[in-house]
Amino acid sequence: MSSETSVVAKSKRIVAKVGSSLVTNEGRGIDLVAVGEWAAQIAALHQQGREVVLVSSGAIAEGMARLGWAKRPQAMHELQAAAAVGQMGLVQAYEVAFARHGIRTAQILLTHEDLADRERYLNARTTLYTLLSLGVVPIVNENDTVVTDEIRFGDNDTLGALVTNLIEADALIILTDQAGLFSADPRKNPDAELIQVAQAGDPALESMAGGAGSGIGTGGMLTKVMAARRAANSGAHTIIASGREPHVLQRLANGERIGSELRALLPVRSARQRWIANHLRLRGKVTLDDGAVKALTSGRKSLLPIGVINVEGDFERGDVVACIDQQGRECGRGLINYSATDTRRIMRQPTARIPEILGSMSDAELMHRDNMVFLRQS
Repeated sequence: MSSETSVVAKSKRIVAKVGSSLVTNEGRGIDLVAVGEWAAQIAALHQQGREVVLVSSGAIAEGMARLGWAKRPQAMHELQAAAAVGQMGLVQAYEVAFARHGIRTAQILLTHEDLADRERYLNARTTLYTLLSLGVVPIVNENDTVVTDEIRFGDNDTLGALVTNLIEADALIILTDQAGLFSADPRKNPDAELIQVAQAGDPALESMAGGAGSGIGTGGMLTKVMAARRAANSGAHTIIASGREPHVLQRLANGERIGSELRALLPVRSARQRWIANHLRLRGKVTLDDGAVKALTSGRKSLLPIGVINVEGDFERGDVVACIDQQGRECGRGLINYSATDTRRIMRQPTARIPEILGSMSDAELMHRDNMVFLRQS
């Protein structure tokens, strides 16, 4: 192991995510011993003056155990029922475990709609900040009892990354049943090596992370690598490590290197830019010519209608729309100033012709640079 200090050592605000297989002892019901261990570790971090948000899976798995279901159901209404039953046990377990250390907890249930809507996003952010200032540990989970396929996060790795962005955390620690990210699937390849340090967002990591997760949860290693890339949008580093490592959170906070460290190298974005960058429900796409791509990726310019060669989707003014090049690669995204219908009418046209074509001109730019994030450089 490298002697270099873990990035968590300098982190004041941390998001820790624990997976279903860890919380529920591989689906057999909530592991009260494990929950007690995490509570003790987080209490120790509190003593060091750190703030911690815990993103915990396990409601559906606990509900399955309570209902006597051996196999995860597929029907949405059964998943929602299992979540409703399991959430009771999950919240109680954390409340009791943290109370032993004199720490209050709060339950935060989120859907994608809560973070896609700007006002609700800010409300969630303010609530979490207030709880942290009061010394409370927020326990965050997806609101599985009301969520639908169209608005679900899909896995708590993604939710953990979005919460990291939301509260501007310094580090995201993803605790799993694996030792970290390997160069290949260690269950199939005995020569697979642990990736100790890498850059979050490196495309090579995605190929290494292929494969499904456990039968209990919904995530796999790929979702964790993608979560690290998302967390890096706000300058946060990600650690993927085994939740079964003794005192793993304390050891990381004390500087020990454990698991895989995926470092953020991108500049930290503003809160508004983070909201745009992490908007999961894009309403459409505009394909750009090479000149427009260069203007965005190299010059960080506003997007003008003349640079657009194709429009996909049925979006309205103010929606988040992706900008892609002619090879289908996303180079940026932002709040669009015109509907899909109007964008199709003015694409490939100079700005001066907008009033003539539409009858008026609300904005000279299709997307203003202040309302955009640029996702790669030319």
